[in-house]
Amino acid sequence: MKKGKNVIPGFGLTFGITIAMLSLLILIPLASVLVYAFKLSPAEFWKTVTTEAVLNSFKTSIICSFIAASINSVFGVILAWVLVRYDFPGKRILDGLIELPFALPTAVAGITLSKMYSTTGEIGRPLAKLGLKISYTHIGLTIALVFIGIPFVVRAIQPVLEKLDSQYEEAAYILGANKRQTFFKVILSELRPALITGFGLAFARGIGEYGSVIYISGNSAKEHTQVVSYLIMQKLNYMDYSGATAIALVMLIISFVLLLVINIVQVRQSRRTNLI
Repeated sequence: MKKGKNVIPGFGLTFGITIAMLSLLILIPLASVLVYAFKLSPAEFWKTVTTEAVLNSFKTSIICSFIAASINSVFGVILAWVLVRYDFPGKRILDGLIELPFALPTAVAGITLSKMYSTTGEIGRPLAKLGLKISYTHIGLTIALVFIGIPFVVRAIQPVLEKLDSQYEEAAYILGANKRQTFFKVILSELRPALITGFGLAFARGIGEYGSVIYISGNSAKEHTQVVSYLIMQKLNYMDYSGATAIALVMLIISFVLLLVINIVQVRQSRRTNLI
């Protein structure tokens, strides 16, 4: 505990407020998920989370989220690179637009994307003439997840690029490395922890996303476009709280594993930075 004068009240009061807020906003809701899920016997729990509809929804959510996070990893690096390394008119506007998926209600984004990529939309109409359907397919679902996930990657990489010393690149050029070797062996190695963090955050957000994908996915069990979040909402509508929380518990475990991996990467990067 740090001693001396503080602007805010002492440790006891602030620590109590912290515990109270964590309990009300995180711990108690998570505990309620466990309570409802554990009302099922192990056999009932296993049967609930291994039905064909649930497995297909997990498969859809995980695969589409992984593809979207991978796409964001590539274009997130490019966007961050442009924002950090170049000066151009409208740079501040572009930088601010990166935050748009955070500020825009996800339902609004879902409706807009669904309409835009439908067979009557501005983008979907010419693609439909080429035989490519976007809305109500896995492609449309992935596009929505790319939209909501791109800020995580850009904002994870951007500060690392800003702090990256240009002397590393100059040293690589002096030693005879070309631009490709310099990027992959010098720059990308420094960006890798931040890139993994951004990828993990975008991936975790995508798995649990609801608002932006509920319209564009189509929610078709036959076409396997139902996502996990929609299936949970469907069970809640049928008053199947135990089934909904059982599926939510599996999502919770997946999210904890992803966050654990992200924290391990960050700790290792912090130790590496301190050693340097």
